[in-house]
Amino acid sequence: MDNLTHTLTGIALGQAGLKHKTRYAMLALIIASNLPDIDIVAATKGGINYLADHRGITHSLLGLTGLAGILAAVIFFLGRRASPKRHAPPVSLKWLFLICWTATACHVLMDFTNQYGIRPFLPFSGRWVAWDIMPIIGPYLLFFLIVGLGLPIILKLVTEEVGAGKSASKMARKGALFSLYAMVALWGLRDLSHRRALSMLNARLYGGELPLQSGAFPSPLNPFQWNGVVETASSYYLLDVDVLISNIGDQKATRLYKPDSSPALIAAEKTPAAKIFLNFARFPLATVRSSHDSGFEVYFRDLRFALPGSQLWRFVMEIDLDGHLRVRGQSFSFAREKSVR
Repeated sequence: MDNLTHTLTGIALGQAGLKHKTRYAMLALIIASNLPDIDIVAATKGGINYLADHRGITHSLLGLTGLAGILAAVIFFLGRRASPKRHAPPVSLKWLFLICWTATACHVLMDFTNQYGIRPFLPFSGRWVAWDIMPIIGPYLLFFLIVGLGLPIILKLVTEEVGAGKSASKMARKGALFSLYAMVALWGLRDLSHRRALSMLNARLYGGELPLQSGAFPSPLNPFQWNGVVETASSYYLLDVDVLISNIGDQKATRLYKPDSSPALIAAEKTPAAKIFLNFARFPLATVRSSHDSGFEVYFRDLRFALPGSQLWRFVMEIDLDGHLRVRGQSFSFAREKSVR
């Protein structure tokens, strides 16, 4: 999820009641709601290092607990030095930790809902898991959060002249609860739709072959429209799925044949960069072509980020090999124009 959604979710948790548990609760919620993304520093390394480190240990159960403990301790010890406002609740290390843990856990849970996924069991297991039901930027979720948190503020401005302090606080709580309930309801709706899409994809043959595995990935605006990926023994299929009309878009389906094994492909798969990418990719497709100087260019891409008929490749790893199958270069990009079939 994007950081605006994470931040608004933290505010909603506070307005729903957590902000009253301890002093500096809202500050803790806002910071903790974004804290797991501290691993964005991996982006400064560039290339495959970003893929190796992003949503790593900070998005694991162990990591989020450690981050919550560190943040709670920092706020507690700094907060004790500050002069409290009148009628402010006491600062509580226990509540600060629980609040920070709740916010970091919500961050990781929200990241789990999209197709990028998380690695929750690091450092013991690097296995990626994902729910696949939400786009990385969800417009409906943002809408519910903005409405739930913003409407009580507008109503307060309208009614504050007649003295509505307590009612305004109640409206803020109800608005926050509306946002959180709407989030859960949206997840439930998309989960049902996602299950239906997978069932439709698995209930048929593709080129006379049974599906080995399938995936359905969300459309940003239509919760009933999915981008389907099906793997068979010889190919991958990219196709649109509409669960409302129980339709799979065969006319626009894209068939991508798996490559034959070759020394160049085997050499590329053994490189450290390719191993990182292949550990991340759920539907990896390799493309091998000869370069002009007797070398080879090997491309790996993850088809869960592909769209049927699109000329744009997403999540692409390129390994450049010389004629002796030695690595001359490697690069990772989130998107690039299609250059080979």
